[in-house]
Amino acid sequence: MRRFGLSAGAALSVALLAVCPALAGTIDVPAGGEALREALAAAHDGDTLVLLPGVHSGPVRIDKTLTVEGRPGAIVDGHGSGRVIEVAAPDVTIRGLTIRGSGTSLEKMEGAVFLSRTATASVVEDNRMVDNLTGVYVHGAHDAIVRGNRITGRTDLRLNEAGNGVYVWNAPGAKVIGNDITGGRDGIFTVTSRQNQFKDNRLHGVRFAVHYMYTNDSEVSGNVSIANHAGYVLMYSDRIRVLGNVSVRDRDHGILLNYENRSDIEGNAVLESGDKCVFIYNANNNVFRGNRFDGCRIGIHFTAGSEGNLMSGNAFVANRTQVLYVGTRFLDWSEKGRGNYWSDNPAFDLNGDGIADTPYRPNDLVDQVIWRFPAAKLLANAPATQIVRWAQAEFPAIHPGGVVDSAPLMTAPDIPAARAAQADVRQAEAALARGGYR
Repeated sequence: MRRFGLSAGAALSVALLAVCPALAGTIDVPAGGEALREALAAAHDGDTLVLLPGVHSGPVRIDKTLTVEGRPGAIVDGHGSGRVIEVAAPDVTIRGLTIRGSGTSLEKMEGAVFLSRTATASVVEDNRMVDNLTGVYVHGAHDAIVRGNRITGRTDLRLNEAGNGVYVWNAPGAKVIGNDITGGRDGIFTVTSRQNQFKDNRLHGVRFAVHYMYTNDSEVSGNVSIANHAGYVLMYSDRIRVLGNVSVRDRDHGILLNYENRSDIEGNAVLESGDKCVFIYNANNNVFRGNRFDGCRIGIHFTAGSEGNLMSGNAFVANRTQVLYVGTRFLDWSEKGRGNYWSDNPAFDLNGDGIADTPYRPNDLVDQVIWRFPAAKLLANAPATQIVRWAQAEFPAIHPGGVVDSAPLMTAPDIPAARAAQADVRQAEAALARGGYR
């Protein structure tokens, strides 16, 4: 094992490496001075640089296939300038470091770790990133992996000046797995990419937990969003698999689809969102199956001509308004004789098949009038209004269109993500008690 010192010792090591490539191996790098930069300059492809405890000066650039890992207490500090670690070579691994002190320019894409287009299949894992504009910027690095990091973004900046925890741009095959991300703007933001996987991340105290733009054929699974402005915001993207995620106490929306098409939203749990569990805007041919939408002001807000969406096996529980749909089309939310569970459905099941004996309509003509003309709430309990509601119940043909569940479930389906989320609910309550949202 070799050690890099400073001045004459470092120069001698550089010379030896230049003429003796066989010496390449594991290199201990002491903290302080220019030791890290000198070690990077002298290293060969395949070397492992082990950063010893203390502060190592950045910014630095890695242009060889190396492993850079830290002993406990190893810190790489950018001193408030540039990209703390920039990677320009394939198959680089950065592991076990505290990385801090990037620059603050969004335009220059500054942050803790920057994976350039040539950093194919590089791995950033088990690091702690603090006081950086962006945590990890995956800028065109195909098949990169960002795994097991703790990323704390800047909260002293205005939200539109802050960076994201992980930013993925045009990086097919990139994976973001098992990270804990808080602070900054969005937890994970992807744009103009494809075939990505965002899995088992914990995202709290940000704007959007996961934010998709123009990214197709990807997966969002097993993530937990806690006390953010919104949980899973999927926009202008196609064929996304959204599986087994949790949204707890997110302020505006648990799941939002905007121009999102042909996607599968299955096994997710949205619990106690302040406004809407789900907002669907001009999103078509998506499948919602086996989700739990619980304790929101609105269960699903469905608007702007969204068509061809399948809803089956979901549980709508204790939402003040289960469905808000302003439209005249008839939409049957059931599949092959199996609909959804509605906690406010006072139905009977005389034959015991688990399906209610009568269809369920979450909204009626009075609801539609009130949504269009809020002042009409003053007449919601008037005798004439009650007569209109009774007439619609007795004569469904006069119903103006909207959502009907022709085979409502009598019991709520078991959603594993919802069962596992009770600790997340407690964390959300504690976070809100400490001061709420940014």
